[in-house]
Amino acid sequence: MRKLNKVQTIVFLAGALLMVIGAGASLLAWKGAPYVFAVGALAFASMQLLQRYEGNNFVIRRLRRMMILSDVLFLLSALLMFASMGNVFGLSHIDYITYIYNKWVLTLLVAAILQLYSTHRIDSELAKETDTSSKKL
Repeated sequence: MRKLNKVQTIVFLAGALLMVIGAGASLLAWKGAPYVFAVGALAFASMQLLQRYEGNNFVIRRLRRMMILSDVLFLLSALLMFASMGNVFGLSHIDYITYIYNKWVLTLLVAAILQLYSTHRIDSELAKETDTSSKKL
């Protein structure tokens, strides 16, 4: 896995922190929360896309795709946060409540679970990969 440099690591961690602050502030009904979350999600996802895997391990490649899916879900959560601020799609009130209002929580939950699982599994697979390569030497 390609490592991030110091600046990229700071942007990555700041993005994660902004996502947590934005999600928490949104639950407290702060109007600026979607903006904070969106900036954090963009920073987090873009830095995570810079971490590439150039090996041949199929499991790690599959887990990277899961991680990218979770990044897309983080960005979708930001979009749904903005949509939950008001009826921007011109739907009837019932349809808006049914299909849009606070659905960002569900996409955020799925993204977080995928992110946790894939991060843990990638770390263990990379450890296995380095163990087998050191045993061959």
